[in-house]
Amino acid sequence: MSSAVATLNRLYSWKIRGVRWVEIIGVMLVAAMVFSVYLAKAAAARESARITDLERQITDNGQRVRLLRAEVARLEQPGRLEALSRGAGLGPVDVHRQATEESLPTLVAVPAPPPAPVAAPVEAAPEPAAPLAEPAQ
Repeated sequence: MSSAVATLNRLYSWKIRGVRWVEIIGVMLVAAMVFSVYLAKAAAARESARITDLERQITDNGQRVRLLRAEVARLEQPGRLEALSRGAGLGPVDVHRQATEESLPTLVAVPAPPPAPVAAPVEAAPEPAAPLAEPAQ
């Protein structure tokens, strides 16, 4: 057992240029931990910036939705629609012009207007061929 203790003491005391190897490994581990914390902090900052950007986009889109809803409400105002329909020559349907169930068989289908005549395409006269330039010699 004393030889194992002596071996461990010798390993612990082993020095490289005056510094024990245990201290070198400890410094390397601390440096690795500092570097990993730096990387984690940088990744967290990137994610925080991304979250801030997404929150800004959500706010902008919410504002656009509110503006679009206000526009729809303005466009669907009954007074505005009534004025537009009157300007287009439309009006309310007369109650007496509505068809009843019994009068449906007697209604005559309105024939569709005849299709507009299609003009025959005019064929262009062939253009005279341009004389070919003779190659320079």
